[in-house]
Amino acid sequence: MRIGELAKLAGCDVVTVRFYESAGLLPAPARTGNNYRSYSAQHLETLHFIRQCRSLDIPLVDIERLLQFRAQPQESCADINGLLDAQIERVKTRIEQLRMLEIYMNNLRRQCGVGVVRKDCPILAGLSKPDDGPWEDPLHA
Repeated sequence: MRIGELAKLAGCDVVTVRFYESAGLLPAPARTGNNYRSYSAQHLETLHFIRQCRSLDIPLVDIERLLQFRAQPQESCADINGLLDAQIERVKTRIEQLRMLEIYMNNLRRQCGVGVVRKDCPILAGLSKPDDGPWEDPLHA
């Protein structure tokens, strides 16, 4: 199948397919006589796997490791469990950051009452202060 069909079946853009291919997560496809990429059902299955991992917010480096683990089906799952445990901890950290973000935003919102003009808006003033947030957000640092 061609790249557009693969992308459509996987529910993503052609750019996403090319990105995963250039990142080494999706194996390079065969080329047809006219030099078009020709993807197989295995490419589609791998792309589904990658997209499912990304939906769980698993970093690309860990997806690469998971793909390597899949290539060794007789080995123990211990490394996979460790990788997933680390991801669970990242998710817990992110949840705590989001809770702190919600508290911060609610505090900002409470500072601005009805009838305040924009030039005196405490929300805009609060958002203009550097390092005013109570969290360290690794996703947006």
